[in-house]
Amino acid sequence: MKELFDKVSLKCSRYVTTSYSTSFSLGIKCLDKPLRDPICAIYGFVRFADEIVDTFHDFDKQDLLDRFKADTYKSIEEKISLNPILNSFQHTVNQYNIDLDLIEKFLYSMEMDLTKTEYNQSNYEEYILGSAEVVGLMCLKVFCNGDAVQYEKLKPYAMKLGSAFQKINFLRDLNADYVEMGRTYFPGVELNNFDDKEKLEIEADIQKDFNMGLEGIKKLPKSSRFGVYLAYVYYYALFNKIRRTPSSRVLNKRIRIPNQVKFSILFYTYLRHRLNII
Repeated sequence: MKELFDKVSLKCSRYVTTSYSTSFSLGIKCLDKPLRDPICAIYGFVRFADEIVDTFHDFDKQDLLDRFKADTYKSIEEKISLNPILNSFQHTVNQYNIDLDLIEKFLYSMEMDLTKTEYNQSNYEEYILGSAEVVGLMCLKVFCNGDAVQYEKLKPYAMKLGSAFQKINFLRDLNADYVEMGRTYFPGVELNNFDDKEKLEIEADIQKDFNMGLEGIKKLPKSSRFGVYLAYVYYYALFNKIRRTPSSRVLNKRIRIPNQVKFSILFYTYLRHRLNII
């Protein structure tokens, strides 16, 4: 029966989340229970689309992405998909009235990765919007649970937080993006001559996004505040580690936060949350 299939689909989305991201899975576990599965459903959808453009090099990526897009919209319209990840996602989209425009912008940014290798300021802003900011808005739809006034109030903050996370990903993955994919996301940056001055300028931009993102976290409903704050603290720790790393090493080595440190961050963040220190 459909109820059993939906449960199996959600288990698949949970498995994708825990398999691909320790940090996000920890953050999701710190949300109130009713929010966890919908956010896992969004993460699973985003992750699968990203895998198509970043990983499946021996296959026709354009064809795979086209099929994924068509199946996504069909699943939302028909309220079912035999792809369990899309089945979970369509349920969340329909339950929380997630705008199709957000999904369209996200999928377009994935398509940009198939053809673009260098980004000017306009392309860069468009890519950040689609790949990160609208994902933050999808999650915000879940967090606000139908409160349209609250959603509109928190939109700018959610977008800036998503932007900060994505730009940190760009810095962390400079080597993989440039050497393996031939991509240069930061406009006007020549990675063959990447230096500390350019790195500092990028970091200053990220800090502005982080500052606004934190203001939004403070305004979130209590049901989601701790989980989002944990993601913020984890990414800020990664950001600080990147800031302490010379530009030459950032370009040649992927900066990571060890799992034992992530669990320490969880404990520290929980204490601050309980003491209402955010």
